[in-house]
Amino acid sequence: MSRISRLPSSMLRVAACTGIAALTLTACGSGSGSGTANAGSGSVKVGLITKTDTNPFFVKMKEGAEKAAKENGVQLVTAAGKFDGDNAGQVTAVENMVASGVKGILITPSDSKAIVPAIEKAKAKGVLVIALDTPTDPESAADALFATDNLKAGELIGEYAKAAMKGKTAKIAALDLAPGVSVGVQRHNGFLKGFGATDKDVACAQDTGGDQSKGQTAMENCLQKEPGINVVYTINEPAALGAYTALKAKGREKDVLIVSVDGGCTGTRAVKDGKIAATSQQYPLKMAAEGVKAVATYAKDGKKASGYTDTGVTLITDKAQDGVTSKDTAYGLDNCWG
Repeated sequence: MSRISRLPSSMLRVAACTGIAALTLTACGSGSGSGTANAGSGSVKVGLITKTDTNPFFVKMKEGAEKAAKENGVQLVTAAGKFDGDNAGQVTAVENMVASGVKGILITPSDSKAIVPAIEKAKAKGVLVIALDTPTDPESAADALFATDNLKAGELIGEYAKAAMKGKTAKIAALDLAPGVSVGVQRHNGFLKGFGATDKDVACAQDTGGDQSKGQTAMENCLQKEPGINVVYTINEPAALGAYTALKAKGREKDVLIVSVDGGCTGTRAVKDGKIAATSQQYPLKMAAEGVKAVATYAKDGKKASGYTDTGVTLITDKAQDGVTSKDTAYGLDNCWG
């Protein structure tokens, strides 16, 4: 994730294109250089707007879009928020891309509700708008959604954790995202569903913003509140690694089960190293590639993508449990991102 909307994460030096020329003629932005206009050489323009351009999840998403643009003979222009949660930057990018004549826009909304008016204006101009990874609110505001089934991702690690506990009484800590963010809510609820639990069964719940240092602090707080915690659900792998650090400081890293979601390369290596028991892996490259193809099809024959396309999720662990379908970390490392 972490590619997560409306989070107060640290300011990342990325750039949203602030002028039409930046989107259509040159790489845009300052510092990290968040935009490009030369991926693919066709006359049809496809826009990609991510939450940031430094998060490995979005780096991989951009790679997938660039490759697909070349394969489909379209021109890719990109922009990103200045930080995770920068709705204003994304609104400016949408407006600039529409003015530059894009046929379609792929966007990972930083604020699922606040971005809707800009999307509606783009659609009114005949632009196909596809949400990637994070749905708009309402989901129907975008023409289509290509994303992980986050409820299923949570459910998989919940089922795994339940099986791995082998009947032992669970004391659960939930290291969540932030209030009201759809991705976090879906993963949390999916975990509880898979585990066969409810929020009443959670001994400690803390928000982490998907951040490693905040994950560590959250775990420390939970251990103070309930020292007997033995199962830790985390919104993503940075939060999981923060939890592991806190547990290790208490000598508890061997007897607490940590499960997570994302399947980034760092997180998958942490599964291989035994720091995380299992993670649900998602595929940002596929989201972007399928999105570019959909815009290329729309430009060619006017056929609009619609509805929700599940881009897949796989449980990754080296400690398989009976009755829970999974693949090992060799597969996970072959398919990870970041």
